[in-house]
Amino acid sequence: MKIVVLDGFTENPGDLSWEGMEKFGELTVYDRTSYVDSPLIAERLGDAEVAVINKTPITKATIDACPNLKCIAVLATGYNVVDYNYAKEKGIIVQNVPTYGTQIVGQYAVGLLLEICSHYGHHDKTVKEGRWESNVDWCYWDYPMIELYGKTAGIIGLGRIGQATAKILNALNMKVIAYDAFQSESGKQVAEYVDLDTLLAQSDVIFLHCPLFPETEGIINKDNIAKMKDGVILINNSRGQLVVEQDLADALNSGKVYAAGLDVVSTEPIKADNPLKTAKNTIITPHISWAAQAARQRIMDITVDNIQSYADGNPVNVVNK
Repeated sequence: MKIVVLDGFTENPGDLSWEGMEKFGELTVYDRTSYVDSPLIAERLGDAEVAVINKTPITKATIDACPNLKCIAVLATGYNVVDYNYAKEKGIIVQNVPTYGTQIVGQYAVGLLLEICSHYGHHDKTVKEGRWESNVDWCYWDYPMIELYGKTAGIIGLGRIGQATAKILNALNMKVIAYDAFQSESGKQVAEYVDLDTLLAQSDVIFLHCPLFPETEGIINKDNIAKMKDGVILINNSRGQLVVEQDLADALNSGKVYAAGLDVVSTEPIKADNPLKTAKNTIITPHISWAAQAARQRIMDITVDNIQSYADGNPVNVVNK
């Protein structure tokens, strides 16, 4: 079996091993190929049977140019970079990694909120610059210190990650409400299900933990922002396309939205003209919620298991059945 990893660096910058994939046959690993459709993708795949990707797109053109391709293993949960419907037509399975980062992504979401509430990084910087030692008072703060106790957190998307976040918020003694098209008994244990308008109206903090589907794309837009409380905080480490970025930037600059903690944007890497880069009270990190070594090791292990299941003729985690 010939396997080509097209963009392996973010999964394994050197602290993991590709050894698990080497057992299947010939393995070629590229750190980076392209994040836009390019003839180089098909050129590097050549006659490979298995393509392993993270964000390198596999389009119809690439599939047509690689007739030996039989399996596309995605080193992530999201698989929108693959033309999976066309792959299905051509008899190519697409596998993903559905459950590797539940805890770390929930942890990161709440971490963004805590940074907004207390601005740890900013105040650490001012102390090291000498401001505290020369301050006339024994303490100071440059932003309002926000206590979360008793406030309402709304979670849009109460799947595994949403529930992990809800458990942390429960420990902070916040009221947790959630909107999800599919309710579950496990969800009811950690949050109260409400409709979307109720969540928008009642939440002091809103977390986005929903997948990117046509019905969720742009769910944070000027009309829904208008339904929110004045001074709401928004946290998004799910998908950047859930947000209409100019609408959110306008709301931040006007104060309608007090602050936003974002680990994702609509185009990644972020573009220089993204309006959120200059919006007030905005924290943006470079899509790293998932990147703890333990989580990346789980991605590696599950991907190896996915390829093994394909080789055995009983593929698991197939998203285009």
